[in-house]
Amino acid sequence: MVVVEVNGYTIEPGANLREADLEGANLSGANLSGANLSNANLEEAVIDLTDFTGANLSEANLHWAHITWW
Repeated sequence: MVVVEVNGYTIEPGANLREADLEGANLSGANLSGANLSNANLEEAVIDLTDFTGANLSEANLHWAHITWW
């Protein structure tokens, strides 16, 4: 398994990314299923085809995030 780190945060299923600063990060195709992204900053992040199944995105900042779901 390849470990992916973005801005010092490990990007993987079930990751604890609560209050993480991922502004502008390219998370395209990442598997963040079951991750805790509550209060995370995803402003201007690229989250095309990112798997957020069961993830907690409460209070996450998605302002200007680029999102494609298909």
